[in-house]
Amino acid sequence: IALYIWQKGEGPHLTHVPEFCTDDVNSFKVDHCATTFSNFLPLCGEPVKKEDVFVAVKTCQKFHGDRIPVVKQTWEREAALIEYYSDYADTSIPTIDLGIPNTDRGHCGKTFAILERFLNHSSPRTPWLVIVDDDTLISIFRLRKLLSCYDPNEPVFLGERYGYGLGTGGYSYITGGGGMVFSRIAVHKLLASKCRCYSMDAPDDMVLGMCFSGLGIPITHSPLFHQARPMDYPKGYLSHQIPVSFHKHWNTDPVKVYFTWLAPNTEESLNGKKIGYSREDL
Repeated sequence: IALYIWQKGEGPHLTHVPEFCTDDVNSFKVDHCATTFSNFLPLCGEPVKKEDVFVAVKTCQKFHGDRIPVVKQTWEREAALIEYYSDYADTSIPTIDLGIPNTDRGHCGKTFAILERFLNHSSPRTPWLVIVDDDTLISIFRLRKLLSCYDPNEPVFLGERYGYGLGTGGYSYITGGGGMVFSRIAVHKLLASKCRCYSMDAPDDMVLGMCFSGLGIPITHSPLFHQARPMDYPKGYLSHQIPVSFHKHWNTDPVKVYFTWLAPNTEESLNGKKIGYSREDL
């Protein structure tokens, strides 16, 4: 490239390689781009059925009025099986009171109660569990495609991997905000191990990572899950993705984020009107 520039285009010609272009594949520029790329979502067969994915939403009473309406306005319609777990039973949502008090920090007690409920009270034919926060935005439609690449008969723990003390004998864990995906057999092995929270307000995602590490069950990382908002990532990084989730509502319009980044189509019909947003705004 330096030689090409130095000789003002009179040197060796660059070869157009579509896979390396940083322009969007739909842009008019791609025909003249030396570096193009193609976005794709992994698909290893038929997407898993909607009825094969059970979604558990962690919430609490103080967020029933502002966060739950966002879920219902965006991705709830994509989920065939969904329950909201709270510290208060609100029939209008409805939420289920697990009998676990809300904590300001970690939610380990609540998460393990959700795992036990999934294993003991949901249909044993439901192979996948997804646990998300009430301010997680997720595409169940895309997740079902992604899960076609994993065997539900194996212990799978999937999401965005973080690490704790990896240089000193630590462990990897799936960060909770982006969504944590479990196969039923993974939940079974975890609860059979008796590995539990060291306190009710321990960080649930880190405790789960520690438990699965002790069981020898690997953490499966996918860069399509995101612990933060779209604006928190470089635009070039996200331009190479078809994301599955984002997290947090701070200083952003979560409905706008969903319909821009996560809806099954970039334009969605809402109340009979097509809406479309520019990713540059987010």
